[in-house]
Amino acid sequence: MTGGAWASLSTIRVRLIAALAAALLPVLVLGAVQTAVAFNREAALLRENLGSAAERSAADARARMESADILLETLAPGSVGFQCAQRLAQVTERIPGYDNLIRFDRSGRVACAAGDVPADPGRRERPWFQQLRAGEDLVITRDPGAAYSAEPALMAVVRAETARGDFDGALAAIIPLSSLRPDRAVALPRGSEVALLDGEGRYLSMTNAQAFAPPPRDWLERTRAQGSFVWYARAGGERRVHIAAPLVGESLFVMLSARSPGLFSWARLNPLTALVFPLLTFALALLTVFVAAERVVVRWIVYLQRIAALYARGRLSVRPVRADDMPAEIRDLAETLEDMADAIVGRDASLRDSLAQKDGLMREIHHRVKNNLQVISSLLSMQQRALTDPGARAAMSDTRQRISALALVYRALYQGPDLKRVDLRPFLEELTAQLVAGDAAHGPAVRTELHADALVIDPDRLAPLALFAVEAITNAQKHAFAERGGLLSVNFQVQDGEGILEISDDGQPTDEALNASGVGRTLMTAFARQLRGRNEVLRNASGGMTVRLVFPIPASEHAAPHAGNQAAA
Repeated sequence: MTGGAWASLSTIRVRLIAALAAALLPVLVLGAVQTAVAFNREAALLRENLGSAAERSAADARARMESADILLETLAPGSVGFQCAQRLAQVTERIPGYDNLIRFDRSGRVACAAGDVPADPGRRERPWFQQLRAGEDLVITRDPGAAYSAEPALMAVVRAETARGDFDGALAAIIPLSSLRPDRAVALPRGSEVALLDGEGRYLSMTNAQAFAPPPRDWLERTRAQGSFVWYARAGGERRVHIAAPLVGESLFVMLSARSPGLFSWARLNPLTALVFPLLTFALALLTVFVAAERVVVRWIVYLQRIAALYARGRLSVRPVRADDMPAEIRDLAETLEDMADAIVGRDASLRDSLAQKDGLMREIHHRVKNNLQVISSLLSMQQRALTDPGARAAMSDTRQRISALALVYRALYQGPDLKRVDLRPFLEELTAQLVAGDAAHGPAVRTELHADALVIDPDRLAPLALFAVEAITNAQKHAFAERGGLLSVNFQVQDGEGILEISDDGQPTDEALNASGVGRTLMTAFARQLRGRNEVLRNASGGMTVRLVFPIPASEHAAPHAGNQAAA
C-alpha cells in the first residue's frame, strides 16, 4: 500500500477520534472541574476538622487547668497536718490526670506529697514561688525546679494562706503533658498525630516524631493574631498539614498533623470520583472508535483499494467476493466498482472490435492505393515503350520509379504490424533492390552496399525520404553507372537526434555535375525541406559523388543507433 493510501486511511481514524474527543471534551472538563472542587472541598474540610480538633484540644486542656486550680484551692487550707500525704494520695487515685500533688511550706520546702519527690532543700528563689509570695493566686509552669514527674509535665501551683490571710506556702499539682493530648478525649481526622510545643517552637511531647516538621518562623505571631495557624510542610517523606492553637497562654501550644493528600493520592483514595469516571469513559470511547473505524470502515476500504489496484493493472476479472460481509454503504461502493469493471470490460471489447475493424479498413485502403499506383506504373511503362524519343522515355522512367516508390510505402504500411509506423531499414533494402533491379537489364551490373541504423518512422516522413532516395539513386544510375557499372552505397545513421542518409557512388563526376541544378536536384531540395532538414552534394573519398540528407528525428520515434545492418548485392 502506498504512503498516500495509508495517509488517507489514517485521516479517517484521526478525524473520527478527533470528532469524538471534541464531543467528550466538555464532559472531561466538567469532570476535572468537579474533581478540583471536590478536592478543594475535602482539603478545606480537613483543615476545618483539624482546627476544630485543635480548639477542642486546647479547650479540654484549659478545662483541665481550671479543674486543677479549683482542686488545689479546695485542698490548700487543710493540706498541712497529720495524714497530709495520705489524703493527697487518695485524691490522686480518685482523680486521673495528675502524677503528684505536693504541699510546699512558706519557705518553699516540700511539706508532704501524694507520691515520691526528689530531695528538695527548698529554694525560695524559684520564680513560680516568688510570684505566689508576691500575691499571685495561680501559677502554671514547665520548670518547677525539680523532676517531680518521670515524663514532661506542667506544674499548676496555688497560693496557700493562713486564717488571717498571710502567705503560708503553696499546693502544686503535677500534670503530665501526655494527659493533655486530645487523642483520647477528642475525635481527630484519620491518620492525625498530636504534639505539644512551647512558645519557642520546641516540641515537648508528640505521638509520632515523623509526623511533625519544624514550625515556620512566624508561627507564633500568626497564632496570636488568628487564634490558630495552618501551614503545609513535608514530614516523614510526605506532605502534611499542620495546625497550632494556644493551650496555656503563650507558653504551651497544641499542634495537630495530618496527611495532606495530593490530587493523585486523593484520587487513589477516591477511585470512583468525578475524575476517574470521565477519564475512563474518554479512553474507552476513543478506543472503541478506533477499533470500530478499523473493523467497520478502514479494513474494507483497504480491501476495495486492493481490488481497484488490480483493476488499474488490467485484471478486470477480479471481483470483491467479500462484499456480503461489508456494511451496506461500503457494499454499495463494492457493487459500483464491480459494475464499473463490467462496463470497462464491455467497452474494451467494443473498442478492440472497432480498432480491429479500423485496422482492416486501413490495410484495405493502403492495399488498394498500392494496387492503383502499380496500375499507374504499368500504364506509364506501356506508354514508355511506345515512345521513341530518348528524353521522353527517360522522363517517363523517372516518373514510374517515383510512383513505384510510393506504392512500396503503402505496401510496407498494410503488410507491417503497425499501420502508423514502418521499420526504415528493411524498407531501404527493398527500395534500393527494386531501383537497381529495374535498371539491371539495360546496362552493366551495379553492386550495392547498405548500412542502416534501426529507426521506426511514420508514413508522413517516410514518403519524402523514399522519394529523396529515388532521386539520388536514379541520378547515380544515370551519371555514374550508365556505361561501366560500379558500387552504390546507401548509409543511414542516427546521431544526436538527427537522421543522416548518405547515397554514394564510385564514379568520376565533373565539377559541373556536382554543381548542376536539374529537376532531380530541385526535387531533393523540396523533399529535404518537407522533412525540415537539409541536403548537400559533395565528392567522396573514392572520387565519386555523395548525396547527403540530414533531418531531425522526433523523440517519439524509436531509434537504436548501435543496431545496424549491412546488405550487399
